[in-house]
Amino acid sequence: MVIDRRSVQRAALVVLPLVLFVAARAVSAVGDGPLQNGNFEDSPDQSQMSGSVVAGEHAISGWKTSGHIELVCSGQKQGDMVLTVPDGAQALRLGAGASIEQQISGLTQGSYYSLTFAASRTCSQDETLSVTAAPAPSGAGSPAPAQTGELPMQTVYTSIGWDSYSWAFRAEGAGLMSVVITHNCGQEEDPACGPIVDAFAIKALHDQPPDQAAADNNMLRNGGFEEGPYIPPGSPWGVLVPPVDEDPVSPLPGWKVMAYKKSVRYVDSAHFAVPRGARAVELVSGVEAALLQEVDTTVEGSWYRLEFSAGDAANGCASSSDGSSSSGMKLKAYAGTSETTVDIDFRGAGGSNRGKIEFRAAASPTRVVFVSLGYHTKSDNSGTLCGPVVDDVSLVPIPPPYARRLLL
Repeated sequence: MVIDRRSVQRAALVVLPLVLFVAARAVSAVGDGPLQNGNFEDSPDQSQMSGSVVAGEHAISGWKTSGHIELVCSGQKQGDMVLTVPDGAQALRLGAGASIEQQISGLTQGSYYSLTFAASRTCSQDETLSVTAAPAPSGAGSPAPAQTGELPMQTVYTSIGWDSYSWAFRAEGAGLMSVVITHNCGQEEDPACGPIVDAFAIKALHDQPPDQAAADNNMLRNGGFEEGPYIPPGSPWGVLVPPVDEDPVSPLPGWKVMAYKKSVRYVDSAHFAVPRGARAVELVSGVEAALLQEVDTTVEGSWYRLEFSAGDAANGCASSSDGSSSSGMKLKAYAGTSETTVDIDFRGAGGSNRGKIEFRAAASPTRVVFVSLGYHTKSDNSGTLCGPVVDDVSLVPIPPPYARRLLL
């Protein structure tokens, strides 16, 4: 058989771009789940380490590091304290001003994404983590501005010493983003002291389908909280949603957390009692954190009905953290200038009550707000913070004939 060399070359020219295209797609494909080496289990080359301290900026596979960063192993001690590793056997500790960065490709320009990761405080009460998402330089025009948020770590919500956090951003540029996590140090003098981070994952955020919203006649976005940040499988602690000030992007589409340094917890039906569907929000910070949504489609003077479920997460949340002997929880809801309070007393075993407000819009937009009226911890004396669950929220117009009866 005679082989035509020119035919082979032409075939190679066709096949090679196809191979490169397939390889590029394999690298850039982004799905809901862990980031590349998101739990740091891919051990670094010891030539790029100085003991447990990361010496090379590319020593950690998938990440670029800067500053004093330590590879922490499960069970490692800091004085008399045993350091906890949220996922697997290894994690990173970020020293004062230290940062880690990963480039994420394959994002859809203009779409929203939520980052989930675990963190534990090891030193100062004033530690915060700064998260930044910025388009990777493309060389074409001015890049979109970076998006930055600060996650307060003053409060530890669980008894295990670490919490899962979420933060959201909008994909800009060509869908290639650099995500940077930086330790904003507190008052500690030790430059090596800082939080432990682990278990990084990403999830695309979607709004409630328009056809579903129309079918329910619900004026609220994501009223069932089915859309939200990635919750790691097997994680019994949920994911914290931090306060959002000026940043319009929230890990809970449609909703924002109004607080100074406190958060709410996003929970799933696999580990908590959820009134309806698979997701809900647990208000774990008492009156210091409110969950809110502004509805700009209400008409001043028109009547509306707000309905919601206020529940018990079945996580043993039956004691008051202020030391009082009162049982049960209270959830307060506001719709514009109207309000109602729902009592929840299921002794930590699960269950929910339905709340309702019928009100006349005094202005537009109308603000819908939920807040827990008490501070609660689990009854097992672990110190884990808990609170009432809110779910299945709807805001619908009241037909004129019924609205006229409300005026009587």
